Amino acid sequence: MKSKYHKIARELKKRLSQVTNLIDFKVFGSLVRGDNDEYSDMDVFLEVEKLERKTKSKILDVVWETGFKHSIVISPLIFTRHEIEKSPLRVSPIVKNIAREGIAV
Repeated sequence: MKSKYHKIARELKKRLSQVTNLIDFKVFGSLVRGDNDEYSDMDVFLEVEKLERKTKSKILDVVWETGFKHSIVISPLIFTRHEIEKSPLRVSPIVKNIAREGIAV
């Protein structure tokens, strides 16, 4: 992943840490694989302890503001610890793909 995107991801993680308890934060997708183009978005995986409506709204605001500031669309995929550890979602293809190719920030 290019340093430009790594810098944006670090800023986003820092800002998100101020509004929620982040358990995991990874960038995945075309930016990580290196097959992105000028129109690619930044896919980010967020694992949080709990996800209440108010917290989700704050997360989405921070994601949008950070993307707007850097002229990139940021697409968050938000899961709770319970979903990752105990629900059927833990064996879904997207979660397996993120575990395989995602870069922790």
